[in-house]
Amino acid sequence: MSKKQKTFRPKPRVPKGMLDEAGDAVIGQMDMIETIRGVYESYGFDPLSTGALEYADALGKFLPDQDRPNEGVFSFQDDDEQWLSLRYDLTAPLARYVAEHYDGLAKPFRRYQWGPVWRNEKPGPGRYRQFTQIDADTVGTPTMAADAELIAMMAECMEALGLPRGSYTVRVNNRKVLDGLLDRAGLDLTSADYELKKLTVLRAVDKLDRLGPDGVRLLLGTGRKDDSGAFTPGAELAPDQIDLVMSFVQIQSSTRAAVQDSLAGLVGQTEAGAEGLAELAEIDELLTVMAMDEDRVQFDPSIVRGLGYYTGPVFEVDLNAEIEDEKGQVIRFGSVGSGGRYDDLIERFKGTKVPATGCSFGVSRLYAALQLLGSREAKPRFGPVIVLVLDKDRVPDYQRMVGELRNAGVRAELYLGGSGMRAQVKYADKRNAPVVVIEGEDEKAKGEVTLKDLVLGAKLSAEIEDNKEWRESQPAQLSIAREDLVAGVKDLLARNAD
Repeated sequence: MSKKQKTFRPKPRVPKGMLDEAGDAVIGQMDMIETIRGVYESYGFDPLSTGALEYADALGKFLPDQDRPNEGVFSFQDDDEQWLSLRYDLTAPLARYVAEHYDGLAKPFRRYQWGPVWRNEKPGPGRYRQFTQIDADTVGTPTMAADAELIAMMAECMEALGLPRGSYTVRVNNRKVLDGLLDRAGLDLTSADYELKKLTVLRAVDKLDRLGPDGVRLLLGTGRKDDSGAFTPGAELAPDQIDLVMSFVQIQSSTRAAVQDSLAGLVGQTEAGAEGLAELAEIDELLTVMAMDEDRVQFDPSIVRGLGYYTGPVFEVDLNAEIEDEKGQVIRFGSVGSGGRYDDLIERFKGTKVPATGCSFGVSRLYAALQLLGSREAKPRFGPVIVLVLDKDRVPDYQRMVGELRNAGVRAELYLGGSGMRAQVKYADKRNAPVVVIEGEDEKAKGEVTLKDLVLGAKLSAEIEDNKEWRESQPAQLSIAREDLVAGVKDLLARNAD
């Protein structure tokens, strides 16, 4: 007798770096997106949607994880032998869209967009391979007024989401100032390997919050080995060059003017540094006019951003509070949004410079932070009213009830399983239904329906300990005339609204 072949059954598991979200978390994030979208629209931005896939050469390689497979991008070859990639942000697809439709667009072109993006990165706590962003960008404007506007808009988004001033900070720097620093350090800005060395320095500095000064020094020098034993090559700067970079990124002051003075003494004599300082001065003046004081926006030389396409001002929104997670561990969320100027990105397609600047919030990260801070608590949300099916031959009658409730604006559902009444009520409990509608033979004969108030029932069940008292009182159940179904259900929903 042949041995029976074992049936393969795949193990249900979510891939590393992916996250399943359901129910209140999804609703809460949609509500948060709607709030941010409202601020974006108040500034005159219009929506745009682009596809999840782009040709790999159109996306370009600008991610910080250069040592990862595909340089941080999920890619595959199509049947026409062209390489496609899942978008790693919403900015690179925007650049392609603008280049493709350039002649027909009103310029400056202002758009906002939200959706998932994918990065082939090493997953970790709070670091996912798929996450949602909501962006706003202005394309076709060289003036720093566009950057100042985005910085102010991000601050307004924080407050629209319920965060008071002082609990967040928008921190601003300029990539040109860093060019001036590297020029002063003796790096040749015209050499073939300058951009690669510059990006290595940028990505080292970008890890200051996570690795601290000692970790950044290693990455600016020969390299660093992490706790897992993985080695990241460094920028190979000399010790005096490392000291200069560290003195730059550790400039701190409570006033934007003081930071500008410190930077002027360090890089003001270089061409790139002077240009970057002039742009920061213009942004400072505009922010002051918009009442964006230091309690909302600060200048911080440690902000460099890891993406390779930034060319000028860069900024991040940080949450300042240290809070405890569900395990009692103190955590600091840090950056929940970022942005910057990318004047060269569209030039890859057009051959001519098209100035642009944009900002972005990480939706899941921001939502999680707001929940822990208590400024965006999930609102209690009832499930639908459930109409039970006690007689399978009368499904059309029950469906008619559901239709009446829906037409009256009540969220309602017909039970579509095959179980009996007790299991149906348990199902309604799991669905967080506020009310179930019951019409069995007795109710049908009397021309009535029974409404079971599950909210009141749950409350009273914690107060009544005697089963006999519970059965006799039937406190959360009432019978009404069939024609009063909608009115009766609405009365119960109104009673339980709070």
